[in-house]
Amino acid sequence: MNEIKRFQIRGVPGDVKRVQFGSRTVDYWLPKQSATHLLIAHDGQNVFDGTTSTHRHQTWEMAQSALRVSEALGINPPAIIGVWHSQSKENPWGRGKDLVPARYFREGLEVHKDFADILIADQLESDQYLATIFNEIVPAIAPNIAPTNTAMIGSSMGGLATLYALGENPEKFFTALALSPHWPFAGNELVEETISSLPEPGQHKIWMSHGTKGLDSAYAPFQIYADKLLRTRGYQGHDFVSKVYNRSGHNERSWAKYLDQPMRFWLAS
Repeated sequence: MNEIKRFQIRGVPGDVKRVQFGSRTVDYWLPKQSATHLLIAHDGQNVFDGTTSTHRHQTWEMAQSALRVSEALGINPPAIIGVWHSQSKENPWGRGKDLVPARYFREGLEVHKDFADILIADQLESDQYLATIFNEIVPAIAPNIAPTNTAMIGSSMGGLATLYALGENPEKFFTALALSPHWPFAGNELVEETISSLPEPGQHKIWMSHGTKGLDSAYAPFQIYADKLLRTRGYQGHDFVSKVYNRSGHNERSWAKYLDQPMRFWLAS
C-alpha cells in the first residue's frame, strides 16, 4: 500500500487518504474514534472527491452521511473504503470489467443486445477485483473490523457488483446496499441469477432502491420481480428493504440525498 496524497472534506474530521494497491487506487477515511463498522464502496472516484467524480463536484457525501447517522444512533462512525474502478482512456471498459458479475456470464447468461459487442465473458475481472478488496485492501486498512459489522455499497453496475459480491463472498460482509442496480443489463435472467445466488436468509441484510428519473425510470419492473423472488426465498422484515424514490435520478447527487436511509438500515442493527 503506497500513499499518493491526503485531502480534507469540509465538516469531516481527519484526512481522506489516497493509496495504491498495485494498479488499484483506493480512497479511505478513518474516523478519529475507533471504528467498529466498515463500509466498502464501489466507484471510489465518486465517494469523497468532487474533482475526480464522474459528474464533477457531485459525490456521495458518504462521510458526512456516516457522521450524521452514527451521531443520531450514538455509535462511533464507520470506516469507509472507496475502491476506484479501473476505467481510463487506455482501458475504456475497465469499470464494466470490474463490476459486471463475471460468473453469471461465463456460465452462459446473455447480456442485453445493446452490450453484446463490448461484453466478452472471458475478459471480465470482477472476481479478481473482489479478491483484491477482501484479501489485500480490507486487511491493510481495517484488519480488526468484523465481517458481521461490514457492509458494501454500490450504485448502478456497482449495485449489481454489491449483490454479486454477497453471493460469492457471504462470509466477508453481512449487509449489501444496492442503489439503482442496473437490471436492464441482462433483464429478468440477471435478476433470477442474482437472487438465487444470494445466501440463505437469517444472517445477512439487503437494501435495494431506485428512483424514477433517467436510467432509473426503466428499473421498476425488474426490481418488483427481484423483490418478489427475494421474499419468496425468505428475506423479510428487518433483513430486506426495497424503496422507490420519486423524482430521484441516476447520479451521485440523487443517491447522496437519501443515503442516510440505507446507512441507518445498516448501522441501526
